[in-house]
Amino acid sequence: MAVKIRLQRKGRTKAPYYHIVIADARSPRDGKFIERLGFYNPTTVPASIDLDRDKAYDWLMKGAQPTDTVKAILKYKGIMYRKHLTRGVSKGAMTQEVADQMYQDWIQNKEGMIQSKIVERKEKMDQYHVSTLAVTRAPKVKEVVEETEVPAEIDAPELLAAEAIPTEDVVAPAETASNEAAEEVKDTPAEG
Repeated sequence: MAVKIRLQRKGRTKAPYYHIVIADARSPRDGKFIERLGFYNPTTVPASIDLDRDKAYDWLMKGAQPTDTVKAILKYKGIMYRKHLTRGVSKGAMTQEVADQMYQDWIQNKEGMIQSKIVERKEKMDQYHVSTLAVTRAPKVKEVVEETEVPAEIDAPELLAAEAIPTEDVVAPAETASNEAAEEVKDTPAEG
């Protein structure tokens, strides 16, 4: 039986999160699984990953094959590094104590980097919120338009009369067509 370490999709539309599970390679993606190792939420910044490192390492050493995404998660959490160190111990390159110490140092360094990313992101978001709240819209000030004097040679009422469009002469196109039809009826002699 081929065993895979893979993601099982959960959540609603456009808001996914995933369970990291051990499952038979033949079972459907969201179907039956053997064991749940943790979860992965890619929608947060940085992505939230909660994984039981010891169980994942045990399954990896038993021969479970991770999918590409899960392999990236295992690298991110240091499980692939732990497997690498274990192979070095089995070949005699180092002792188990040295390998364990190297692994613990790597974990502490990685966790520190993740925490610094989280703090940096929080500070950036706080700074953004403060800057958007600090910028307030200035109240609209009506500009005072200075009245300009009309030159004496131009008579203001005549100027306004020339610019005005007489509304009586303007006729809508539909009215024009009906008026023309009515005039044609009047001009034709009545049959009798």
